[in-house]
Amino acid sequence: MHISEGVLSAPVIITGAVLSLGGLTLGFRSIKDEDTPKTAILSAVFFTASLIHVNIGPSSAHLILSGLIGLMMGWAAFPVIFFGLLLQGILFGFGGLTTLGVNTFTMAAPSALCGILANKWVNGKNLTAASVAGYICGAVPVLVSACLVGLALWCSGEEDTYLKISWLIILGNLPVVVIEGFVCMFCVQFLRKVRPDLLRPKSLEKLEPTGDSPIDVAT
Repeated sequence: MHISEGVLSAPVIITGAVLSLGGLTLGFRSIKDEDTPKTAILSAVFFTASLIHVNIGPSSAHLILSGLIGLMMGWAAFPVIFFGLLLQGILFGFGGLTTLGVNTFTMAAPSALCGILANKWVNGKNLTAASVAGYICGAVPVLVSACLVGLALWCSGEEDTYLKISWLIILGNLPVVVIEGFVCMFCVQFLRKVRPDLLRPKSLEKLEPTGDSPIDVAT
């Protein structure tokens, strides 16, 4: 779902860079010292998963794991995804450096927002509700990211041509949406049993009510 160099217009590139800078600011401010290893590991996982591409016309589909990253990191999903994309662009030429801001925002913004909104249910006592929330949080960010990529392309080129490409990107990523939902759901179920604390981002601590945590023991 990377947008390559020379495709986007200057206004879209600048807008993406500004929005990503805002997200990165929130993300870096939310990272605590103890979160550094988790941030590095998730960035490496994102980097590796996104390397496996399946070509679909002018675009390609691949695992993103953005929903899981959003659940585990909150706003810190921005730096996690940013560094993964930066290394992919430098080492393998995926995406580009001028489009780095747009690519970061299209993937990280849905990841962080869905992770924050689903956090309450994922960490609740009801396993079924947590599993459903995990699936939604895995699937929705990918679908929204595909729509944002399509929107960025549509705003950058000839309306008829880029509109067709945008729809192709969205439709081509629908299988990934389904797969990502199940992957995130299974990861939520596993982490609730072994390390439920990993599903509580430090960036959301101020948003959590005082008192006992929703999950104190394995459910």
